[in-house]
Amino acid sequence: MAHRALVIAMLPAIALRVLAVLGFPPALLFYGDSFAFLREELAPGTARPSGYSLLLALLRPAHSLTLVTVLQHLLMLALAVAVYALLRRRGLPGWGAALLVTPILYDEFNLLLEHMIMADAVFIVLVGAAVVLIVWRVTPTTAAVGGLLLGLAGITRTVGLPLLILTAAYLLVRRYGWRPLVALLVAGAIPLGAYATWMKVDKGKFGLTEADGNFLWSRTMSFADCGVIKPPERLAVLCPTMPVEQRPYPPHWLWESFSPLLKVPGTAHRNELAGEFAQRAILAQPGDYLAAVATDLTQLLRWERTAVDEKTPYKLPTSERPISESVRGVAESYEAGPAATQVVEPFAGWLRAYQRFGYVPFPLLVLALVGALGAALVRRRWDALLPGLTALALVASPPFLAAYDVRYVIPAIPLVCLAVGLVLDGRSTASRR
Repeated sequence: MAHRALVIAMLPAIALRVLAVLGFPPALLFYGDSFAFLREELAPGTARPSGYSLLLALLRPAHSLTLVTVLQHLLMLALAVAVYALLRRRGLPGWGAALLVTPILYDEFNLLLEHMIMADAVFIVLVGAAVVLIVWRVTPTTAAVGGLLLGLAGITRTVGLPLLILTAAYLLVRRYGWRPLVALLVAGAIPLGAYATWMKVDKGKFGLTEADGNFLWSRTMSFADCGVIKPPERLAVLCPTMPVEQRPYPPHWLWESFSPLLKVPGTAHRNELAGEFAQRAILAQPGDYLAAVATDLTQLLRWERTAVDEKTPYKLPTSERPISESVRGVAESYEAGPAATQVVEPFAGWLRAYQRFGYVPFPLLVLALVGALGAALVRRRWDALLPGLTALALVASPPFLAAYDVRYVIPAIPLVCLAVGLVLDGRSTASRR
């Protein structure tokens, strides 16, 4: 059998996903975010775009959160098969291509995100599929489909927006011609333009969210000193009063009651002032800003994802999680019945045990990424640059724009696997062409 190694790798990966479906029905729910996506009244999101909400709305008539999670599991498996197929096409042996997709199949955080009502798994698949398609072969058609997928990724998570520009730059530098480049940009602009127009009609602002300024402002709370920044009076309300060493992590400044951001009335006005304050803070304290970013990026050197006694929403639950009364109706309306995450033993326990060791340590992931980018330049494996640079953008940008979160690193895993496989392609440049 030509693809025996892939089949062998897929079977346990499928079994792990069956454990998730059996052990944690109907789905894992994340804080308030999951319920914001599940609401019946569709509208452009304030803090995040609503692309994932549109997908959930399409599936709503089935009234099944299990259907959503099973679909997400299947999409991730399909992405692994697509990466494997591309690597085989580029000359890797079956066992080598199968080995390189094992992080996609087996990383515990991939499993977690697939089983969670959150936009991350769909975003990973959209970006990964777009890159695979464009690397596979650049034509106006593949570029158009890739651009459409990246546009959809941009209305799913805003960090996907720069990836369309990055891919366009790749096509331009590689001199693939104007037709693929135009096809990519036009197709990518369709979902982005449609969503931004919807935003304009609904909120009076042409854009994807009303929170980019808020997130950047929260980033500056790691270091902002109004004695140095000297903001004008209209921005002074956003000055933190806590000493730097006592300040909580940036995301807390977005939602917690102590945040001065909540003192500013009006969503659009708040976002505008926060963005202006953040720009002034970064210009006044560029060294402190870069130091805060660097501190966040050192988290990538941590070998263990989560400590045994660490409190984190990314651990599989040991008992049923009751849903707050304020949002219970949202989830139960979508499910047409009880929607709280159940914990069914022994399946849940088996998956919790797997979570303690079934992951790619981030230091190895970073080493693989840096090695792949370096090898791509030395060996002139230019195709590896697109997945490699896309992975780098996904890993590095959150600490600059908001804050580090382990969840934001996971989308890089399929791209790093692909980049490594492409630099291992042993064929000559002529035969690859």
